[in-house]
Amino acid sequence: MQGSTSTGEFVFEAVEADPLPSVLYDEHVKLTSKSRIAAFAGYLMPLWYSSIAEEHRAVRERAGLFDCTHMGVLEVSGEEAAGFLDVVSTNEVPGLKVSRARYSYVLDAAGNVLDDIIIYRRGEDNFMVVVNAANEPKIQSYFRGLLAGRVVIEAGRADRKLGLHPTIRDMRTGDRSADRRVDIALQGPVTIDTLAKLADDASLVGRIAESKSFALVQGQLAGIDSLICRTGYTGASIGVELFVDPEHAPALWNRILEAGKPLGVLPCGLGARDSLRIEAGLPLYGHELGGEFRISPFAAGYGWAVKLGKEFFIGKAAMARVAATYDMEVVRLELPGTRGIRPVRPHDAILGEDGLCVGWVLSAAKAEEKQYALAYVNRAAAREGQALGVYYLARSASQVEQGRKQAVEKGQERKTDVAGTVVSRFAKY
Repeated sequence: MQGSTSTGEFVFEAVEADPLPSVLYDEHVKLTSKSRIAAFAGYLMPLWYSSIAEEHRAVRERAGLFDCTHMGVLEVSGEEAAGFLDVVSTNEVPGLKVSRARYSYVLDAAGNVLDDIIIYRRGEDNFMVVVNAANEPKIQSYFRGLLAGRVVIEAGRADRKLGLHPTIRDMRTGDRSADRRVDIALQGPVTIDTLAKLADDASLVGRIAESKSFALVQGQLAGIDSLICRTGYTGASIGVELFVDPEHAPALWNRILEAGKPLGVLPCGLGARDSLRIEAGLPLYGHELGGEFRISPFAAGYGWAVKLGKEFFIGKAAMARVAATYDMEVVRLELPGTRGIRPVRPHDAILGEDGLCVGWVLSAAKAEEKQYALAYVNRAAAREGQALGVYYLARSASQVEQGRKQAVEKGQERKTDVAGTVVSRFAKY
């Protein structure tokens, strides 16, 4: 079933299919064992090459190269493109300047988060929209439903239609004569130095270095036409995402690794991508956004990307209610991670200073001698510097027999197993 309910909720059921090799799969199997490659969001992707810790450290101290070719890349073009994206996403689009990008959300009419996206404006009537790999089929179905008038755009107003018809194209596939793009991410302090070895035009390096976050530059790298975007998902203050034709992606991947080897650049897998984004406080759809707790952009810490002052966007009424009433939010928690301290895990209980449960761990990762957890807690407990504890849930039948709980409800009292502190939510490295 695909379509809207009477309440405006968009329902999508994904079709089961075997995972596909990513565009760079053949390069991965040259660098790591197939046992370190796993299915993720419909694709076979590397988990790690050397180790998660080593790859994490490389990004923080030098740079890491990530296969992001599984991410969805859509072109939205035509005279109605800006208006369409302004209505189907929460952030403001018409005022977005050419060669700039903007973070936003796609909601259904009931206010459910369908995905978080980045919108790149390549021209007055030409946009590139990057969506999460796991959500790409859903977003494509949603956009098709909107264009066909099958999707409710305002709860309680089944008669209201979008009335906008831009051209929407999947940029990862199609005829080779078309402008096709997939994503490779280079993140870390030596990013610019690495690209300098590949730039055909010396002035390109200057333009990249001078560009601000969420800026877009186009040029030749190793003779390959590249869209070079100052975006990423690691918390690195210096990093780019490179959008190139899938046919040329393997060549650019290898040239970057070759040029970056003397600088300490390493290929990095999904493991480091996750630990880096957790350490930096960045959300993952299904964990710190949407998911079982239906976490809103406001609770996720991104209320600034929801422009309630706009005349209309799909899900606006529901978001306005959420903005006025949400009572929990995502925090970044710093905990000890030295040898012998048990790692925290999703669903472990977060305890206030009185020992009462105020929320739960959503994601967690180790970084050097510390652990970082993204947790969903009462807003009163979300203050920076607030001391919070973690209660480990039972991991085995024997622990259950010994009295450890398999779940803890909010308000229940438990004893802290490891103590931590709420730290500033978003960190740059």
